[in-house]
Amino acid sequence: MQSFSRGWQFLKQAWQMASADKDLIKPSIYTLFAGAIVAIIGIIPIVIATLLFSNSAFGQVFLYLGGALLVFGNFIISYIFSAMTVYLIYGYLSEGDGRMDKAWAIVKRDLLDLATLAAASTAVNALQKLVKGQGQKAGRNLLASLIQNIWTEASYLILPAMVIEDINLVDGIKRATQIVQDNLLLVGISTVGVKAVTGLISFALFLTGAGLGSALGYGIIFLAGGTTVTFGLVIGIVAGLLVFFTFTMIATVIKTYTTTAYHTCLYIWARDVEKADKSISAPTPLAAVLDA
Repeated sequence: MQSFSRGWQFLKQAWQMASADKDLIKPSIYTLFAGAIVAIIGIIPIVIATLLFSNSAFGQVFLYLGGALLVFGNFIISYIFSAMTVYLIYGYLSEGDGRMDKAWAIVKRDLLDLATLAAASTAVNALQKLVKGQGQKAGRNLLASLIQNIWTEASYLILPAMVIEDINLVDGIKRATQIVQDNLLLVGISTVGVKAVTGLISFALFLTGAGLGSALGYGIIFLAGGTTVTFGLVIGIVAGLLVFFTFTMIATVIKTYTTTAYHTCLYIWARDVEKADKSISAPTPLAAVLDA
């Protein structure tokens, strides 16, 4: 319960930062629209290939490669804007201002490194699916989930290491491993339950969006009635989906920004403890939670 309470307190601290400096939240919003564009561009050829070549060997290879490229595209979009968030938060905590021009410059500097991280995540995603296979064996599912969760948590540390220290993927993995092995990561996910809090908020917003969207859509369809049934049906479905996706987007922004802010603060703290070789205070958002 204390873990959840601390997670909730950190979420409030993180959003107080975003309220004080609006630039901090912008990349989390940008990633939604950029990701949607990449998804639309990537899905169209996959759908066409499915309709035309799904039964051929060429079609199967194309679908596999197309799916992998789509996953890679989603990862690189996510990492580009997460890297911006990391640097904006780092700038805000160290200089009192997270500047977008500096964040864009960092992304340009680290674009190749971010692409290698996206490629690694794509490979892990493929491995996870391979392990899981087509069966429903509990052992396979558990191992696949473990692989995905370990890499996801590792990437949360690798990304700030790459951005703040200006290092490549290999050195980022070494850096994250060193932090964990030397017990420099003083706060784990069990101590401050950010994941649990953002998960609960996302679930609540999902249900709210689904409920309001369904109610609005059904209401429009019911009121249309008569000779405008088809028109009312289309408008009702579209309106309901817009409400649902709006709530889903809000949930995604909250989860993405809060999670990135948390792991950025963790990394900064671990780095500062390592440099000082003694116990020092965590970054303000994290310190406020731990001291409460």
